[in-house]
Amino acid sequence: MRYAADPHDLLRWYDAHARDLPWRVSPADRAAGVHPDPYRIWLSEVMLQQTTVAAVKAYFERFTTLWPTVTDLAAAPDAQVMGEWAGLGYYARARNLLKCARVVAAEHGGTFPDTRAGLMDLPGIGPYTAAAIAAIAFDRSEVVVDGNVERVMARLHDIHTPLPKAKPDLTEAAAALTPESRPGDYAQAVMDLGATICTPKSPACGLCPWMQTCAARRAGTAADLPRKTPKKPKPTRLGYAYVARRSDGAWLLEERPDSGLLGGMLGWPGSDWNDAPAPAPPMNADWHMIDAEARHTFTHFHLRLRILVAEVAPHSTPERGTFHPQHSFRPAHLPTVMRKVFDLAQNALADTI
Repeated sequence: MRYAADPHDLLRWYDAHARDLPWRVSPADRAAGVHPDPYRIWLSEVMLQQTTVAAVKAYFERFTTLWPTVTDLAAAPDAQVMGEWAGLGYYARARNLLKCARVVAAEHGGTFPDTRAGLMDLPGIGPYTAAAIAAIAFDRSEVVVDGNVERVMARLHDIHTPLPKAKPDLTEAAAALTPESRPGDYAQAVMDLGATICTPKSPACGLCPWMQTCAARRAGTAADLPRKTPKKPKPTRLGYAYVARRSDGAWLLEERPDSGLLGGMLGWPGSDWNDAPAPAPPMNADWHMIDAEARHTFTHFHLRLRILVAEVAPHSTPERGTFHPQHSFRPAHLPTVMRKVFDLAQNALADTI
């Protein structure tokens, strides 16, 4: 049996407890006629994919300071945007971010489409992101279902079907509650409820505005939901990374292919990543393998990189990659796994070469 929750109870809770987020228009300001900036909503939603609010805030504020509008972002150099994105992960998002910004600037006059269908025509915007932007930025009555919403719906209706199989039922439950009035605030309210009250562990049921209508609370199963199909263990892949420093301080880096992991990002030349990688030095040099390896976990596998370092002459010519002068090299612009390599290699170069 499903119990009838009232979306207006949640909206009253949201009016009093909405999180203060840099991309959000507060419920009070929205009631006073302030409209969200679609650019900021889009940017935040892309950044938040598979990433936490805490991790995104600083990136969002830096991006919107550097590029206050979508046309500013569209005109930005690829390398600068990719560098500022470094550390957020899932780098295909950054490439699609630029593609989308340039389409909005060139084909839509710098104005985002205001419907879910129109938004889905843009590069890098899928069903969830289109629904979220349409609801939050344009107050369209769209069903917005992220991980927080799935958890709230699973508990509210005591749905025990494991994810991802449960997604259609959870989406149906979310759709039944999505109101015609204030749908943007409602979408944010459900996400806030999942992030602050209906949390994955130890939900604070006594503070929940839907406490009386929550089927899982009545059944005593809230802490066990949502159920998830067990994940297969992640395999481990191996590889080599080569860190060469010229005697004038320049570092040898290469841009990774646009497709694939870390696409379009700068990194250290290296081998393929597999069970038995073959050495692949980018140039002839006196390579030293250091007594440490960089370890990193991606979505589908763990990675262990053996690191080789070398100090080379000023006029050395690499077979792959380009030497970057020390004054223009910013380790912070490297993706996380490559920064781990750099930290270990830098110490080894200082100690042994």
